[in-house]
Amino acid sequence: MSKDIVQIFDTTLRDGEQVPGCKLDTTQKLVIAERLETMGVDIIEAGFPISSPGDFKSVNEIAKLVKNATVCGLTRAVKKDIEVAAEALKPAVRPRIHTGIGTSESHIKHKFNSNKDAIIERAVAAVSHAKNYVDDVEFYAEDAGRTDNEFLAQVCEAVIKAGATVLNIPDTTGYCLPSEYGAKIKYLRDNVKDIDKAVLSCHCHNDLGLATANSIAGAINGARQIECTINGIGERAGNTSLEEVVMVMRQHPSLNIDTNIDSRLLYSTSQMVSQKMGMLVQPNKAIVGSNAFAHSSGIHQDGVIKNRETYEIINPEDVGVNESSIVLTARSGRAALAYRAKKVGYDLTKLQLDEVYQEFLKYADRKKEVIDADIHDIISSSKVNIQSVA
Repeated sequence: MSKDIVQIFDTTLRDGEQVPGCKLDTTQKLVIAERLETMGVDIIEAGFPISSPGDFKSVNEIAKLVKNATVCGLTRAVKKDIEVAAEALKPAVRPRIHTGIGTSESHIKHKFNSNKDAIIERAVAAVSHAKNYVDDVEFYAEDAGRTDNEFLAQVCEAVIKAGATVLNIPDTTGYCLPSEYGAKIKYLRDNVKDIDKAVLSCHCHNDLGLATANSIAGAINGARQIECTINGIGERAGNTSLEEVVMVMRQHPSLNIDTNIDSRLLYSTSQMVSQKMGMLVQPNKAIVGSNAFAHSSGIHQDGVIKNRETYEIINPEDVGVNESSIVLTARSGRAALAYRAKKVGYDLTKLQLDEVYQEFLKYADRKKEVIDADIHDIISSSKVNIQSVA
């Protein structure tokens, strides 16, 4: 049975770049865009063309560069925004305009000082105008996570009729629980007329740490596009992490959904984006953090040395990491010390290991981490006569 493909919509260059201090120039954006396409990203949101001349140029240059992925430009439900985005996207092989408006009570009342009928009218007008320039129009219902489902369905039905090909259902504030967000997607699938004419898309934020869980819940309930960023960067607490949703689907075959992403490029792409944006990846970040495949507890180390799958559900090579790391600390056991000692040329017998281990513990108590060079010092400091076989 073939799996359904969930398209990956990467917004690192738009939503990700909205993080303070993460501004990229056009050259840097082109490098990242090229990597995203190589990795198998289906849609690249290249920027918000009307926001600045620099963003217009970046979207335009990315539109020229990218040949296989769809190139997308963001707009508000404003005629001029849409016209500027269309101009920026002219060179694209597969252009998409991403337009929309807030639909929650909070946005309608406080942001637009408007009413529901007027919001639907503006949404339809924006999609209709965008269709004059491109066939592929994505509509976002901003703050859909806090929007009444019945009204959200009305909006979706209206914009599908106007020509929207993708419906973005953003949990803009990261408020939803996975059960709520999944139910919202299911409600739209069950209650929107002609829903089969559009792709439902998840755009989840991480304010409560639920962006990945919500996106997967959306996909389980019928969404076939997930909007995400490399390393989960983005406004406030960030967006859904691309590497996380990709590997959740790949590690759970029973979901019967997958992506076109070459997961072997995840780690190097994470490092590239981190370096160019000057935003460090937290060590305990899932999939791509420096500790994601590192083990320092003696019990865990012993298990991994015997069989990697005892404590790792992902093969590091599948995400572009060479191998698991056995980190020597005061919490490490004999198995880990013997393993690392052998790596640097010492094949210790059990008796030798017992002796060296006592010296190792003294050393480890003084240091946060014992490195390869330290192992030579530890062995030479022990009273056991051991010759290196390196």
